[in-house]
Amino acid sequence: MSNEFKPYVSAETNLKEFTLRALLIGLFLAVLLGAANAYLGLKAGMTIAATYPAAVLGMALLRLFKDNNIIEENFTRTVGSIGESVAAGAIFTLPAFLIAGVWSPEYFGSFGGYLKSTVIMMVGGIVGILFVTLLRRVMVEDPELKFPESVAASEIHKAGRGGSTGAKYLFYAMGIGGFIELLKGFSLLAAQWQKFSAFAAKLIPRTGIGENFKGVATGGGFLFKTPSLSPAFLGVGYIIGPRLASLNFAGGVLSWGLFVPLLTLLLAPQYASSVAAGLMSWADVSNAIFQNIVKTVAIGGMLMSAAYTLFRMRKSLIGGIRRSVDDVKKAATSKQATLRTDKDINIKFVFAGLIGMSLVTFFVYWWFMGFNQANFVPALVAALVMLVAGFFFAAVSGYLVGLIGSSNNPISGLTLSTLVIAAILMVLLGAKGIPGVTAVLAVAGVICVSAAVAGEMLQDLKVGHILGGTPWKMQVGDLIGVIISALVMWIPLFILNAGDLKMAALKGYKGGFGGEVLAAPQAGLMAKLSQGIVGGEMVWPLIVVGILMAIAFILVQVKSPMLVCVGMYLSFETVAAIFVGGIIRWVVDSLIARRKYNDNQKSRIDNRGVLLASGLIAGEALIGLVFAAIAFFNDGRVPNLAEKFFNISQPTYLISVAVLLALGYLLVKLPLANAGDPDEPAAPAVM
Repeated sequence: MSNEFKPYVSAETNLKEFTLRALLIGLFLAVLLGAANAYLGLKAGMTIAATYPAAVLGMALLRLFKDNNIIEENFTRTVGSIGESVAAGAIFTLPAFLIAGVWSPEYFGSFGGYLKSTVIMMVGGIVGILFVTLLRRVMVEDPELKFPESVAASEIHKAGRGGSTGAKYLFYAMGIGGFIELLKGFSLLAAQWQKFSAFAAKLIPRTGIGENFKGVATGGGFLFKTPSLSPAFLGVGYIIGPRLASLNFAGGVLSWGLFVPLLTLLLAPQYASSVAAGLMSWADVSNAIFQNIVKTVAIGGMLMSAAYTLFRMRKSLIGGIRRSVDDVKKAATSKQATLRTDKDINIKFVFAGLIGMSLVTFFVYWWFMGFNQANFVPALVAALVMLVAGFFFAAVSGYLVGLIGSSNNPISGLTLSTLVIAAILMVLLGAKGIPGVTAVLAVAGVICVSAAVAGEMLQDLKVGHILGGTPWKMQVGDLIGVIISALVMWIPLFILNAGDLKMAALKGYKGGFGGEVLAAPQAGLMAKLSQGIVGGEMVWPLIVVGILMAIAFILVQVKSPMLVCVGMYLSFETVAAIFVGGIIRWVVDSLIARRKYNDNQKSRIDNRGVLLASGLIAGEALIGLVFAAIAFFNDGRVPNLAEKFFNISQPTYLISVAVLLALGYLLVKLPLANAGDPDEPAAPAVM
């Protein structure tokens, strides 16, 4: 440890840290925040960093005990935030097994589906923590790695020692978000509104060829949609800000303002007889074109965007790989540190654990492929790919977290590169069809969870480094957190998928993972790629169009081509609601500039705004899981209270507009009210 650095709690000070109450609170938060992020990620294709909510909620719950201290709070936050990374890795990959047709919804809901899902999450999480244990010492002490989110989280803990946690605003927002979702679920508020406007049926001039072909016939129309009444999506838009929310919305405009209307215009004659026979509506036609054509174009764009993201970070990636190799050499030769604040899990245990997990991974992959003798070598190669790629990407993930924070960590891009490598190897080894796709997705699943856990763990270790936590206790706590999260994370995934499938059967839309409600864009991308490379099922011209489109975005210097392509993949009502949240944040930023608040005031405003937005997300997500469970246990039926008490199917969307305006008012008013006096010390920034 550097002699120049002094942690908040000195290495010589021994306080209660790894306590039963801290562990139990942390595990509760890990499951809670993990489930909330699973809900959000499946619907919106993105997750929020759990470090800040875990810090605030952990402090609030530990305040129920008089003898709590800051490094005990740090331990609770460490365990509490790890569930989000397990959830992130899970939602980016596990739904791909269903979307690709490897697993049926019935199998996913069986004990076999639970066991395989749990194994992927558990193996990936444990491997990620073991790799980070090897890398911790050098990375957390590197002055070039600023760890912006770790510094912010440590400041929240320090401010909490002065009595200011901000927990009540998080709980208020959770209550508001949950209550709105409750009204929506019982049909007392309209979730959205849409209307189809038909085009005039004409022939496109000068497209005919002689007497036999008069010209290209057109028809169809434009499907107008409103933003979804979603506190969670508003919260996401507020957190990512107006610029990123606008990029995401631009993708929705491309899908529903360009591609879907254009394709509907040209393909309408082919669907006209089905519409006339009452087999489908023109709104159904628009949605079918979006699901089966436009989404595939978006997948091509996401693939190119991921490659570009990795290329743009090539120097950081190479630096991370070099650093990881050097760190392992140092870890293998260094003596056990004597200072409490510099003690990791014993290196012998770490290496033994990695050897054991490698063997487990091989048997898992062979099990997934059916224990067929012909798949023995492909399973062995897949395990080796996991071990090598897992180590490098865990190092790279941690390195990028040190540079830009875990919220901006390109986990899906790292996973995609592994998936493509694994898919090519499976083809070369002759593992085609379902076994090959299974192996590819299993490798991607373990890598994704490992990289997500590694980034989050290293971020938490940096907070512990600043505050004076004990590394080995945090590492053991996260191992327990990963195991518990892996054991229970299948439950919200299963309930969301099964509940949505039953509601979709009643309401007539495409349900489940990859459907209209649970889009799971990253998992859809991985399913398409694995099928396309291994199974040969890809409609490559659509992928190529998406790749060329993303190249155009790159050439005009779009800040985040990936975000635009994700916006194309998601439903319009989702990206529009996120955009509304971004506009609300723009209003706040504009008022800050107009009133000339100083940096201290701006920090306090940002802090409260992010806590409120996080609360809205968590509140809706938890009640959303409740309604998914109701639908699952009640054959897709949820009581319609509007019909029961007011004799209407659902209220007018104008009431929902009023609710959106009220939420916007709260997200502007309450943060600005926290500006305080210009001379007050700065609040801990959480952005």
